[in-house]
Amino acid sequence: MKVLVAIKRVVDYNVKVRANADHSDVDLANVKMSMNPFCEIAVEEAVRLKEKGLVSEIITVTIGSAQAQEQLRTSLALGADRSILVETEQSIEPLAVAKCLKAVCDNENPDLILMGKQAIDGDNNQTGQMLASLLGCAQGTFASEVAVEDGKIAVTREIDGGLQTLKLALPAVVTTDLRLNEPRYASLPNIMKSKQKPLATVTAKELGVDVAARTVLLGVEPPAQRQAGIMVNDVAQLVDKLKNEAKVIS
Repeated sequence: MKVLVAIKRVVDYNVKVRANADHSDVDLANVKMSMNPFCEIAVEEAVRLKEKGLVSEIITVTIGSAQAQEQLRTSLALGADRSILVETEQSIEPLAVAKCLKAVCDNENPDLILMGKQAIDGDNNQTGQMLASLLGCAQGTFASEVAVEDGKIAVTREIDGGLQTLKLALPAVVTTDLRLNEPRYASLPNIMKSKQKPLATVTAKELGVDVAARTVLLGVEPPAQRQAGIMVNDVAQLVDKLKNEAKVIS
């Protein structure tokens, strides 16, 4: 079984995100970039399936600038066999990402496509569903458990009422949730080996995909500063402040 894992280069989750001075966009100058945490989980799950002898090849792919090769090399160090960079200098939207991934899937014919349920920058939670629709294949979102059974993929997903298990025919798209696994760290020997693994580069134009933006970013504003809390002496004072100052009760 061939597995394709889509990953994304994002601002590291430990970094406090700030807006540019002119509030035109997020300030990325000298900011640490990393693989999206949900994508790390997807890579880890693919590697675990390979270690069980269920997967023959793992291909990681991302859409972005040449700098995204760093995150692809990280995925290779974690256990992927080869990578593909769809190079573009502009920020692209989920539908354009899904179209690029579909073009890659048409060329590679993977049996399973794994990706994070969402990226921590845009937080859209759209690409996996759009890709499944474009491919016309089954999808399992928010996966907390994945198992291969009789040539099909059993996906356990968390829903409001508990857990739901889906059995998907291949090919299928599965988006990963936080509880699926604990990603490993890349060892130094594997980091060195990753430099010798294949990393192909292709442009969106070569794939025949139009990545022009359909929306316009008007500006970026930091959230309003929260006011400091106050201490009250008793319940009566609390009720008085909620009623007369905050006006949240009547």
